[in-house]
Amino acid sequence: MTNTIGTKQPLAFARRFIVAGLWAMVLATFGFVTFISASPSRAAEVPHAVVLMYHRFGEPALPSTNIRLDQLDAHIAELKSASFNVWPLEKVVAQIKAGVALPDRTLAITIDDAYASVYHHAWPRFRAAGFPFTIFVSTDQIGRSANYLTWGQIREMQAAGVTIGHHGASHAHMAGATPAAIKQDMARADRAFEKELGGVPKIFAYPYGEASLTLRNLISDAGFSAAFGQHSGVANASADPLYLPRFALNEAYGDMDRFRLAANALPIPARDVSPSDMLVSDNPPAYGFTLDAVIPGISRLNCFASHLGAAVRTEHLGTDRIEVRFAQPFPPGRSRINCTMRDKNGRWRWLGRLFFVPK
Repeated sequence: MTNTIGTKQPLAFARRFIVAGLWAMVLATFGFVTFISASPSRAAEVPHAVVLMYHRFGEPALPSTNIRLDQLDAHIAELKSASFNVWPLEKVVAQIKAGVALPDRTLAITIDDAYASVYHHAWPRFRAAGFPFTIFVSTDQIGRSANYLTWGQIREMQAAGVTIGHHGASHAHMAGATPAAIKQDMARADRAFEKELGGVPKIFAYPYGEASLTLRNLISDAGFSAAFGQHSGVANASADPLYLPRFALNEAYGDMDRFRLAANALPIPARDVSPSDMLVSDNPPAYGFTLDAVIPGISRLNCFASHLGAAVRTEHLGTDRIEVRFAQPFPPGRSRINCTMRDKNGRWRWLGRLFFVPK
C-alpha cells in the first residue's frame, strides 16, 4: 500500500560533546540525593527500549558516520551477553505503543542511509550473532554508485529477515522544506519501494534527525506507525511515537564506555514537552517538560546544550515540571539538548531533544 503524502559516558567521555570540566561539576552533584514527591499511581518505569543507530562500517575515511570493525565486533560481543535482549524494531515499537512492558535491557539496531558496507560488513556479523536490524533507505541513492546498496542486495537481506524502513527519497533537509516539497520527495520514495519491494515501509527515520511539527504531522497523515530522530535517549511509552530517540554510534562515540552507557540507559519519561515544534521560531526556545513517572533523585538532573558546550540553567517547578533556559540563541543548523542523571544503580537516565534552525 502506498503512503498518500504525496557521547563516552558523561563523566568519562563528554569532552567530545560537552567540555570535560562541566562534567566534573555534574559529578560534584552526585552526593546530594533527594527524592521527588509524586503521585504513587504513576508507574516507576514506563515500557521502554534502547534503539541504536549506525551508518557506515569499516569506512575509516569518514569517521563521523563510520564505526570501525573492531568497535562493531566489541559491540556485538557485549550484546551477546546474557543481560541484553536484541529485538526487531517493529516488535519494540508495537509493545511500547501498546504500553506493554519489555524485558530490561531490550534493544533494537537501526542503520541509516543504506551504504554498501552494511551488506559487506554489518549484515554478516549481525546474522551470525542472530541479531535483527532495520535499514532506513533513501531511495534515490540505491544502485547509483558502489558506495550504496543495490535493490538486489536489499531484497536479499529483506528475504532473510532484515526490516526495511523509509528514509525519504533524496535524504533532504525536510524540516525546513515546504509541505509540497516533502510530499513530492515522499511520493517518489513510495513509488520506488512499491516497484522494488512490493510495498512501502511503515517505519520512518527523519534524514539528519531533523524534524518539525509540520513534517511530523505529514508523517502521521501518511500512516506511519513510528518515526525516529537522531536525538539521544530511550524510546518509551511517554514519548511521541513519531519522534522517538536513538543513540548514534560512530568512531568517536563508539568506544565501549559510551556503548555500555547507551545500551544500559533508562528513560526520563516526559509529557507536555514545549515547544512542540522542533523547528525553532522563538530563538532561543523556552524548553520544558513534565515528568511522567516517579524518578527518585530527580534534583540531580543536569541539562547540556551542544551549541554552548556547557550546562544550562534548569528550574524545577512543583514536583514534576522542569524548565530549561538558554543564555544564547541557537545557531543555524542542529542543536542538541541532553538532560541526564545517574540513578542509584549507576545507570544513566537520558532525555534528548534536537532543535533545528534553518540556515
